[in-house]
Amino acid sequence: MTHAVLYGLGVTIGAGIYVLVGAAAARSGMHAPLAFLAAAFVMGMTAGTFAELGTRMPVAASEAAYVQTAFHRKWLGGATGLLVVAAATISGATISVGSAGYLGVFLPLPSPWIIAGVVLAMGAVACLSAVQSISFAGVMTVVEIGGLLLIVAAGLVEGGSLVSRLPEVWPATGDLGAWTGIAQTSLLAVFAFIGFEHLVNISEEMKNPRRTLPWALFITLGATAILYAAVVWIAVTAVPPNELARSSAPLALVFQRLTGLPPQILGAIAIVATVNGVIVHMIMIGRVLYGLADQGNLPPILARVSPRTGTPIIATLCGVAAILILALAVPLTGLAEWTSRLTLAIFVLVNLALLRIKLTEPKAPSGVFVVPAWVPVAGLLTSASVLLIDLIG
Repeated sequence: MTHAVLYGLGVTIGAGIYVLVGAAAARSGMHAPLAFLAAAFVMGMTAGTFAELGTRMPVAASEAAYVQTAFHRKWLGGATGLLVVAAATISGATISVGSAGYLGVFLPLPSPWIIAGVVLAMGAVACLSAVQSISFAGVMTVVEIGGLLLIVAAGLVEGGSLVSRLPEVWPATGDLGAWTGIAQTSLLAVFAFIGFEHLVNISEEMKNPRRTLPWALFITLGATAILYAAVVWIAVTAVPPNELARSSAPLALVFQRLTGLPPQILGAIAIVATVNGVIVHMIMIGRVLYGLADQGNLPPILARVSPRTGTPIIATLCGVAAILILALAVPLTGLAEWTSRLTLAIFVLVNLALLRIKLTEPKAPSGVFVVPAWVPVAGLLTSASVLLIDLIG
């Protein structure tokens, strides 16, 4: 359970909050916390779906297996798996670009050099055995959560206006522009919560997935939502949103403004957080490509496992190369938005898969974590709604 929760928190917390706070503040200003809460609600609706499907089918390349089982179309399962790989690759590239902003505080090097160094170094870690790489990521997770708690503590000590300014979070009912901005920012905020669902891709390596997986999913999402809401509110009250938006290391700026201490202190923690996100995405990409190859959807070479580490080395290195190319070629905000779009599309397919399974199977297998039928319906509608708002916007 501990390793599963640490993995879930590691792949969820860090990248989004450390990298995208400034971008969210630029779009929604003081209303930015609402966008993060809206994103958490959307994620929560689909968490139950993943909990049931993950206990029904604890396998690698999980989303692909769910869709293939539900619709009996191998090509559709393969396409879903590749969609997962694409989303994780773009997400890993996003985090890599964000890490360069914080590393730039310490290293006077061109951003492309920093990005390349981060991706290659973390790729080496991802090629270690699952226990070694996930344990390494787990230690870094504790550090990155500690950095966010440091922000919260500093905000509580220094920010007497946190409570008195709370009414500013909620825009006027008739302020259509503000509400539209919040809805559109929620797409960006979705990126900050992406990761909890990746727990299903390591369910095959859990000792008791039917018990561990649901708890790990819900603990990860709940803890992340509470922490994000607090950090974003503290950030926009400590630093004017316009100034926050211009910073390449936004939470380091918030920490400096709250405490008067050098930004390098939190910058160091942010580096840990962002590179940790890169590692866990590489781990997940390798497992999904391995699972797709093992299911016959990709060339068998990707299913080869190192006899020494038990890691799908070739599959993992493919993910490393793709992340490096995207990180060097595409701007940060564009990467984050495309990650969110692809992830929401995956959520739509996964919720449809569970609905189909529930309609065609009269009774779930014994021991499976079962959710009511309205859960995948709600997950489908919320995910599709955010995508629709993005298209209209």
